[in-house]
Amino acid sequence: MKLGYTAVTAALAILTARGGDRAGMEGAAPPAATATPAPQSAAAPMLTTNDDSLLAEPTWAVLFAGHDLISFNTIGGANWQLVDGVVQADSGEPGWLVTKGAYTDFRIQVEFQASAETNSGVFIRCEDPQDVSAERCYEINVFDLNQNENNRTGAIVNLAPPAVAVMAGDAWNTLDITAEGDRLLVRFNDTVTVDVEDTKHARGNIGLQYNGGPIKFRAVRLRPL
Repeated sequence: MKLGYTAVTAALAILTARGGDRAGMEGAAPPAATATPAPQSAAAPMLTTNDDSLLAEPTWAVLFAGHDLISFNTIGGANWQLVDGVVQADSGEPGWLVTKGAYTDFRIQVEFQASAETNSGVFIRCEDPQDVSAERCYEINVFDLNQNENNRTGAIVNLAPPAVAVMAGDAWNTLDITAEGDRLLVRFNDTVTVDVEDTKHARGNIGLQYNGGPIKFRAVRLRPL
């Protein structure tokens, strides 16, 4: 059967159109991938040494890590120096590193090194940061050779003698002190030396003391309760 010119022309047009569609499909670029934004990590909380920020973030706050004394004021005449990641004193008049913040209920851990002759201590709940003493604060003593056995290393001076005789002499040690309400708990290298209740001092600053003999402090951290 012969096809008329009109029918042939129409068939060619249909084939051409179909081929063009196929070519267009084969040559088309794949759709662009949709970019997925990377998840944003939450910024780490900034820990400072004032009560408000510590209570808002109930974790450990580093007061001293060997770099600076930004969390402390110095009072007295000790020759405090930053040396090899520690703060140390070995001469001068009695002196303290006193926290800029005041605290009520907390746990503090202090790593220190002292000789047997050293007279030092950690003072807590000090009512007046310019007048640090065993009368105005609770003093957790570091003094191995104290002639008053009730006030030697591990004691709270004039309040509670150490339940166990401990020695600090020439080694790195940790004082772990908890003040929560009326309860005061002192651990010396995981040994409980004092567990007592007292209402004399409810809130205040913390002081690290030099009062004769070499003393070094490192890794001082605090946690609110």
